Amino acid sequence: MARLVRWTALTAAAALLTAGCSGGSSGEDRGDGDRSSAGPSAAAPSGVPEALASQALDWGRCKSTADSPAPGDDWQCATLKTPLDWSDPDGETIGLALIRAKATGDDRVGSLLFNFGGPGSSGVSMMPSYADTVSSLHERYDLVSWDPRGVAASEGVRCRSDEAIEDAESVDSTPDTPAEEQAYLKDAADFGKGCQKNAGRLMAHVSTTDTARDMDLMRHVLGDERLHYFGISYGTELGGVYAHLFPGHVGRVVLDAVVDPTADTMGHAENQARGFQRALDDYLKSTGQEPEQGSRKIADLLERLDAEPLPTSTPGRKLTQTLALTGIVLPLYSESGWPSLTSALERAEQGDGSELLALADGYNERDDAGHYGTTSHSQRLISCLDDKQRPTLEETKKLLPKFEKVSPVFGAFLGWDTAGWCHDWPVAGQHETPEVSAPGANPILVVGNTGDPATPYEGARRMADELGKDVGVVLTWKGEGHGAYGSGSGCVDSAVNTYLLKGTAPEDGKVCS
Repeated sequence: MARLVRWTALTAAAALLTAGCSGGSSGEDRGDGDRSSAGPSAAAPSGVPEALASQALDWGRCKSTADSPAPGDDWQCATLKTPLDWSDPDGETIGLALIRAKATGDDRVGSLLFNFGGPGSSGVSMMPSYADTVSSLHERYDLVSWDPRGVAASEGVRCRSDEAIEDAESVDSTPDTPAEEQAYLKDAADFGKGCQKNAGRLMAHVSTTDTARDMDLMRHVLGDERLHYFGISYGTELGGVYAHLFPGHVGRVVLDAVVDPTADTMGHAENQARGFQRALDDYLKSTGQEPEQGSRKIADLLERLDAEPLPTSTPGRKLTQTLALTGIVLPLYSESGWPSLTSALERAEQGDGSELLALADGYNERDDAGHYGTTSHSQRLISCLDDKQRPTLEETKKLLPKFEKVSPVFGAFLGWDTAGWCHDWPVAGQHETPEVSAPGANPILVVGNTGDPATPYEGARRMADELGKDVGVVLTWKGEGHGAYGSGSGCVDSAVNTYLLKGTAPEDGKVCS
C-alpha cells in the first residue's frame, strides 16, 4: 500500500512535468546578513563531539546511482557524519549524502540548503534538476541539498520488494467488507515489519527533529553562522521545527507549499481531501464541466473499478480503483498536467486504463522494468515516527462520512489511509503536532498558493501564526499547483529572490495574482 498524497514531494510533480501583484514591499533586514560565510567561526551546535563539529567534508565528483545519472562537473558530493542517536552524540554515527554547486560570483552570501519534501525525497537526485529554477540565486549562494537520514544514499530503507509492492496493488484501499478490512490492515502491518527488518536501529532515529539537528551540524560544518534554507512541502515542516530548535541560527528561510503545523493526522487527511477536491474542481471548470457533476462522474468511474478493474496495454496489469485514484492525483500537482488528466479519463471511460496506470506508475516511481523507487518507504518510516496518532478502524469508519462530504472523489481514500498508514507500527510516534514556534528568529518567508492541492493554502497563515509575531511573513499567490516559486509568477519569484539576495522580506500579507 502506497500512501496516495501525504504532504507529498516536489518529485511527484517532476514524475510527470518538466519542471501580476498587489500589496507593498518593505520589511527590515534584521541582521542575518552575510555572516553565513564565516567559515571556522560559525557557531557550533551545543553538545556535538569535537570530532563531528570539526570534520572537513571531502568534496568530490558525484557518482551515478541506480535511479539517476551523475550530474555535471559543476556538482560535488560529500558525506557528513552525524550521530545516529542525538541523545547519545558520542555514540554510533551515520553518513548523510550531500551535494553542492558552489556560488558562481564573488559576493557570496553562504550556502542555501534545499529540502524538496516528502518526507523521503532525495535532495542529491533532485538538486541538479532544480538548479535552473533557482539560477538567479546561484551567483551568491552555494546550492546545497542532501538525502536526509533514512532516505536514498543516507541509510535509505527499502521495506518490501518490487514483487511485493506490485502484489499489494490488489489490496483494496477503501475496503467494503470485513475480509477486505482485515486484508488492508494486514498489508499495513506487514509493511511496518518489513521496515523494521531492514532499518534496524535506524527506525527509531529518522524523525523530523533528528533531521533538524542534522541540519544544524551541517550548517556549522559548511561554515555558515546562520542557516539559509529553502523548504518545499514537507520541507516547510522541517524548516519550522529547525527554527523552533535553533531560532538564533535562523538566517534567510523560505517555506513554500506549507504544511499546516496545527493539524494532527486526521486534520492533515481532511486538509488534503479539501485541497485535492478544490484543485479537481478548478480543473473541471477549466474543461467547461460543472464541478459537482464532473466529480460525480469520476467517483462513479472509481466505483466501477472497485468492482471490475480495467484492462491496460501492460501485460498482466489492470487498472484498479486505487491505481486510478493515484493516476488522477498526479496531474493535479501542476496546471500543465491537466491535459494529460483529460486524456487519461477519456480513455478510461472508453474501457482502457493504460493512461491512468502510466500516471499512477509515475507517482509510484515504477519504471518499465517493474522496479519501484523507495521514496514512499522513507516517507512512511519518517512520518510514522513523527506522528503519535494511531487512529483505529472504528475511529476511522466514524469519520468516513465527513471525509466523503469534503470530497466525493478523494475523501474515502484519505479517510481510510489514516487507519492503515501507521497501523501496528513497530515504533511509537513522537507528537500530535510539530512545535514550530520560533520567538526571536529572523523573519521567515512563508509562501502559500491558493490552488495548492497537497498542502492547502490555509496552512501558510497557520504556519506564520505558529512561528510567532514578527517571524512569519506570508506571501500569497493566487495560482494552481503544488508550490508557488518557479511556477510562472514573476511577482512571487521577485519577492522571494529579493528576500534571499538582499535580506528584505515583503510586507506580511502581500498578494501575487
